[in-house]
Amino acid sequence: MMNNSRLMFIIGSNILMLVATVGGRGQPGQAKPACNFPAIYNFGDSNSDTGGISAVFLPIPTPYGNNFFKRPSGRDCDGRLIIDFIAEHLGLPYLSAYLNSIGSNYRHGANFATGGSTIRRQNETIFEAGISPFSLDVQTTMHFDQFRWRTHDLFNQANSSMEREKLPMADEFSRALYTFDIGQNDLSAGFRKLSNEQLKTALPDIVNQLAGSVTHLYQQGARTFWIHNTGPIGCLPVATLYIRNPSPGYLDKFGCISSQNEMAMEFNNQLKARVDKLRIELPEASLVYVDIYAAKYGLISNTNKHGFTDPKKICCGRHDGDLNIWCGNKAMVNGSEVFGGSCADPSTYVSWDGVHYSQAANQWVANLILNGSYSDPPMPVTHACYKHL
Repeated sequence: MMNNSRLMFIIGSNILMLVATVGGRGQPGQAKPACNFPAIYNFGDSNSDTGGISAVFLPIPTPYGNNFFKRPSGRDCDGRLIIDFIAEHLGLPYLSAYLNSIGSNYRHGANFATGGSTIRRQNETIFEAGISPFSLDVQTTMHFDQFRWRTHDLFNQANSSMEREKLPMADEFSRALYTFDIGQNDLSAGFRKLSNEQLKTALPDIVNQLAGSVTHLYQQGARTFWIHNTGPIGCLPVATLYIRNPSPGYLDKFGCISSQNEMAMEFNNQLKARVDKLRIELPEASLVYVDIYAAKYGLISNTNKHGFTDPKKICCGRHDGDLNIWCGNKAMVNGSEVFGGSCADPSTYVSWDGVHYSQAANQWVANLILNGSYSDPPMPVTHACYKHL
């Protein structure tokens, strides 16, 4: 049952979206029509992976997906991700993962994101560190390019409309929305391997590599980009779960690791500056920078106000004292098998499994960002194809 505060928030957000869509930011009576995107092409990590890593390696198990899809759906969540809410808002189907060859439909886009992906390639294995081999350059310069070439050939070779109905049309690539949600794993890998000073020194190269991927897609005809910055990684329960007796200042007043969030904010500041520079380098592109950090931190710092429980609590898994069973896993405890299952009401939790947000939290964040309130320039996703409104 949705509580009154969250209901009023969603109603208010929808009103803002209507105002932004109808009135834009231009003169009265001069509002521009919605962009009518024919497709979405997404690049990122587990925050927007709709089945890629699950198709390539071990499938994500139950209870993932059970709260909405009623089964595991390849998402690291109990239900939908922010990219799913973007697709819904634009009237498009949920994105099929590029790496999932079974039952996929690519007529209205494809998802190249995979759990564990980084912007820069890492010298770690996926089994040791949760790092995907499909870094951003692989997603954009290998997977996307091959997808475009092969679907173009298949479309031209098709003998019937039935054969074409799951393939994109060549002239629609330039009118599609290209979304990015990546960078969190670069920081988490850096926290494991580097000093803070070394990681800070590496940030410009990480940001430039993301910009290089945007530039490559632009050269292939992409024109509209919706780029998320990275969230408050120091607030993830997986980062704070094992902390005992922290020194003064190590945690902020909301229980987040201050140094990790400061690094995330530095990454975001550099990313925003680089997006500004890309607007000059790519004159025909519309580039929207989305402040996911502010949206997520706003929720974490005001959970009670918005009807959520303590953001440090984890919905799925068992974490009691020295007992740590991660979501969907099993362990023997005192001779009995114990399963890391779901809490009774995921809709009241910010964190689903300690690393990823719940569907309810994803929807809360989506309601904030879709109307352009957290974007630069401030425009709703429906109008992202315009440089200015």
